[in-house]
Amino acid sequence: MISGTRLVGLLGLPVRESLSPRMQNAAFAARGLDWAYVPLEVAPEGLREAVAGLAALGFAGANVTIPHKRAVAALCDEADGDSVNTLVLRDGRMLGFNTDKEIVAGIEAERVCLIGAGGSAAALRPALPGDVRQFSRRAEWPPDADGCDLIVNATPVRDELLVDPAAEQAVVDLAYRSDGRPTALVEAARAAGCREVVDGLEALVRQGAASFELWTGIEAPLGAMRAALGLERGA
Repeated sequence: MISGTRLVGLLGLPVRESLSPRMQNAAFAARGLDWAYVPLEVAPEGLREAVAGLAALGFAGANVTIPHKRAVAALCDEADGDSVNTLVLRDGRMLGFNTDKEIVAGIEAERVCLIGAGGSAAALRPALPGDVRQFSRRAEWPPDADGCDLIVNATPVRDELLVDPAAEQAVVDLAYRSDGRPTALVEAARAAGCREVVDGLEALVRQGAASFELWTGIEAPLGAMRAALGLERGA
């Protein structure tokens, strides 16, 4: 690399509305690191070349989003499961990690309604507690959250209310709007007084903080990351 700036990428399609660059660059600045996080729009047919390019260009690593989480796991020298969202270049090897698991860490449930069957759902499923009922348009549909105490939306659906949450349920929604407005599910969950609501922006912080620590070896500045997304939560 010509300069001393360390680079981290975001591989996906599309990535133009992702808030990860804003959040991660704020995190790097907060820790005084000369690092930069750059979005890289990559079509499926170009994924192998893109991953090889990260190594050739000296990237520290990358995040991986839709639609590549499963495919990129097969390109790693070592991967944490069949679906990964974080790449780390270490000693010439490409390592794949699943920091999406941090989104649901600590949430208790006996029965889960998991909506979606893509890479995000595959990454979350091993970390979900209790009995998991999975729904997708290619299999069982529509979703049925009756009797479940946790609802997880692992699809990019933002405007359609796929299930009606109840007060005794917790809700995790991976989808978010770039302008910060709540998704249909999050709005309904808050209106219903759900016992816990993790919206897509908080989910982004949770997985992003774990990724930051894997790349840098430094504790993530949660306050700066949340502030970059307009969240008013404690550090």
